[in-house]
Amino acid sequence: MKLKNFLVLASISTMLACAGNKTNEAVEAEKGTDALSADLVTLNAAQLKTANLAFGTAQLMSMHKILKVNGAIDVPPSNIVSISIPMGGYLKKTSLIPGMFVKKGNLLAVMEDPSYIELQQDYLTSKSKLVYLEADFNRQRDLNATKSTSDKIFQLARSDYESQKYLTKSLSEKLKLLGIDPLTLNENNISRAINFNAPINGYVTKVNVNIGKYVTPTDILFEIIDPSDLHLRLIVYENDATNLKVGNKVSFYTNNDMRKKYLAKVAVINPNINEDKTTEVHCHLVNESVRLYPGTSANAEIELNDAKVNTVPEQAIVKWQNKPFVFIKMEGNSFKMVPVETGVSNNGYVEIKNDLGKQAIVTTNAYTLLMQLKNSAD
Repeated sequence: MKLKNFLVLASISTMLACAGNKTNEAVEAEKGTDALSADLVTLNAAQLKTANLAFGTAQLMSMHKILKVNGAIDVPPSNIVSISIPMGGYLKKTSLIPGMFVKKGNLLAVMEDPSYIELQQDYLTSKSKLVYLEADFNRQRDLNATKSTSDKIFQLARSDYESQKYLTKSLSEKLKLLGIDPLTLNENNISRAINFNAPINGYVTKVNVNIGKYVTPTDILFEIIDPSDLHLRLIVYENDATNLKVGNKVSFYTNNDMRKKYLAKVAVINPNINEDKTTEVHCHLVNESVRLYPGTSANAEIELNDAKVNTVPEQAIVKWQNKPFVFIKMEGNSFKMVPVETGVSNNGYVEIKNDLGKQAIVTTNAYTLLMQLKNSAD
């Protein structure tokens, strides 16, 4: 009797276990079906006929395109001057502060150091000795012409004269680097101080020294920027750079005033691609009298003339949750909804930035598939 009851209980347990397994399998199957139907819709013959779908592939077309890029206001290297001194010295006087405007020739600073006195002394001594050696050379040349002196003495006189001439010339150039005119230098105007004047018109952007500080030839005392030749420097990715041409129109605005737009034209396209796959594009401002500061960030739109882009008809694009999609034809009567990144639109076509290859795309009545897909999912 006990054995019979045990067999009955075992049979009931087995049946319940099987029923549980079937329930779990059914749930997993339903989950798989839901995951599959999230982006895949299948139509029967009647639905396919009613939908009246048309198919095509992404086509390469010439399209007027707007390229949005970032950049900054800049000036050419010739309009930026870093002021340093060729010989070390102490800063005796300066009145510069950042933002001050200076004209070419204005006094920037006064430097002083004993080495300036030594250089002037060496030049005047060398110049005086050169006069004596030149006279001795001429005398030995005349004596040698009549064989009154040996060739060796004449050659030595010529060597001394030429060596002194080279030394005097080199000292003269060093004086010019310090802003001292060697032609007007004499024993009465030897000075321990030298003046540095502005080489260009512009604004002082950096002041790195103070009164009494000793500076070396490698130190930058001041920086001056001439904003008279402003240009726009833009950063463009390599894929977009191939579509650019010199003369492309550019409109841009700064972060300081997003409502005010300025115009420019592409002037130079750097053919070198950086490690981050970008290159620089320099644009000349149409109105060069605008007041902008170098280094100001800018947002720009470049008009590309007849750029070659991949396109699909506007009816091929569907929007779901504010994102664009297209339907790709699969095997049989199945269609898969895939996300895409769109660009500009023109004449009923939309730029597609994704590489869709030659896959068949639903080009008309794509929203019919979207409705069928979401209704089935619900």
